[in-house]
Amino acid sequence: MPRIIAARRTAVVPKGGKFALLEPHELASPVIRACLADAGIAAHEVGELILSNALAGGGNPARIAALAAGLPEHVAGLSIDRQCAGGLDAILLGHALVQAGHHKVVIAGGAESYSRRPLRSRTFADGRPPEPYSQARFTPWPERDPDMAQAAAELSRKIGITRAEQDAWAQRSHALALSHATCRMREITPVSDVSEDAFTRNLTSRHCERARVVSGDITAANMAVAADAAAFVVIVSDQMAKRLNMRGLTLIEGATLGAVPDQPGLAPISAIKHVLKRADVDHKTLQRAEIMEAFAVQALACIRGAHLSDKIVNPAGGALAQGHPVGASGAILVVRLFHALRTGDAPALAAIAAAGGIGSAALFEAIE
Repeated sequence: MPRIIAARRTAVVPKGGKFALLEPHELASPVIRACLADAGIAAHEVGELILSNALAGGGNPARIAALAAGLPEHVAGLSIDRQCAGGLDAILLGHALVQAGHHKVVIAGGAESYSRRPLRSRTFADGRPPEPYSQARFTPWPERDPDMAQAAAELSRKIGITRAEQDAWAQRSHALALSHATCRMREITPVSDVSEDAFTRNLTSRHCERARVVSGDITAANMAVAADAAAFVVIVSDQMAKRLNMRGLTLIEGATLGAVPDQPGLAPISAIKHVLKRADVDHKTLQRAEIMEAFAVQALACIRGAHLSDKIVNPAGGALAQGHPVGASGAILVVRLFHALRTGDAPALAAIAAAGGIGSAALFEAIE
């Protein structure tokens, strides 16, 4: 059974902050090197690097990151784009490659620079000037392809989650992140002298009341800020794990499923239920759940829809207290589980929603 034996990330920094001048590969490469050092694996043993990225504008960021990290030239690098779910999906794909025997060592995760994302424009053959856009198309139907904040606002109206509940969850996220700052630092590889998440603060009800309204009950306080970061794990074969004699995480079950395309916030629910059923795990027995907080309402909807206990969800805070580096966010969930779980703990869950109505979920457990 493949095993994750190392996991690291950068700090998460809001766009325009101290990572503003760094390209995705400049965020990724120090984390990749740190992962290999933690695992005690030489660069030449790596078979593949899978990197999730949503905003770099094309090309193959994984190849650039592999070369920048000093991996051998035979590592071709595989870039994937499943938007917010990509970082978790990269890990699921890496696990599958190792399990199938294609590679003994795969590095998987994501890197995103919101600060350096290119300007994008649609061109037309009839001579019209290019049309700038910031959000890519996620469905073939414009009327069912909402802005993400608008979709979150509609979700809050549809299922009756109030702004007060969303603000309270955001305050909880920041408070837990502050109280677990030392634990979170174990996850972080310093880059550009940044060794802690830059956005975490003492968020009060007064701050929430005064926050800029984005759409409906969605405000700047109860949605995650756009951010820059990278996160990766090292996945090795069972044979390699025995050779290295290192503790780690095993994947019990993972899945990525499509759902209603214009309600992405609900998509992880079916993925969560699917992996729990496949693994024959009762949601009441979960040790911990890392649920992406792109929006407070999205996290709350998933918690309720999957019947999870609030007490086990994001116990060290989540993306509302960090920021949302799109392609890296799913990998950050797994990095947190790697550093939090101990051998003998009950299984733990990671789950994330993505634009277009996609949900990814995975169950992990720690083993010696």
